[in-house]
Amino acid sequence: MLAYLFLLTAVAVRFLPHPWMFTPVAASLLFFGARGPRRQPWLPFVMLAASDVILTKFVYSYPFSWDHYVTWVWYAAIIWLGTNLRENTKPVRVIGAALASSVSFFLLSNLAAWAAWTDLYPRTLKGIMESYVAGLPFFRNTLEGDLLFTMAMFATPVAAHYLAGVFAKEDYNAA
Repeated sequence: MLAYLFLLTAVAVRFLPHPWMFTPVAASLLFFGARGPRRQPWLPFVMLAASDVILTKFVYSYPFSWDHYVTWVWYAAIIWLGTNLRENTKPVRVIGAALASSVSFFLLSNLAAWAAWTDLYPRTLKGIMESYVAGLPFFRNTLEGDLLFTMAMFATPVAAHYLAGVFAKEDYNAA
């Protein structure tokens, strides 16, 4: 149930005003991969891809280009990374997955922007570096958001389980 709730939150936040790249998208993908139903790993992929199309075409009126497919491959990869957390959600592994999500998105999205938007950067090594430098201000928000939301999402069931135990003990003692 939480996996669906976090996924819906991630999609909704994309349509609300928020700091650039400070979203729960990567965290929700990791959490869905780790805690979502094994038979529905396609659901977050479809929902986020659909929201990409709606945002690109109807909200921002940008042209749709092939670099969106790179983002969609990244969605699938992060869901898969989350499935590797299914059996072992130790904090170090979860934080490592969040960091890998942030870094991989930064590297892939800026490389795709360099390759797809031919009028933006020259087709040289310098052009690739310019693309990465231009993405640095967004990377900070991506990193902060991915770490914060991932920790919050993975801590939620742990905290709920702890609180359920505390309240169960209080009710038993009060009777």
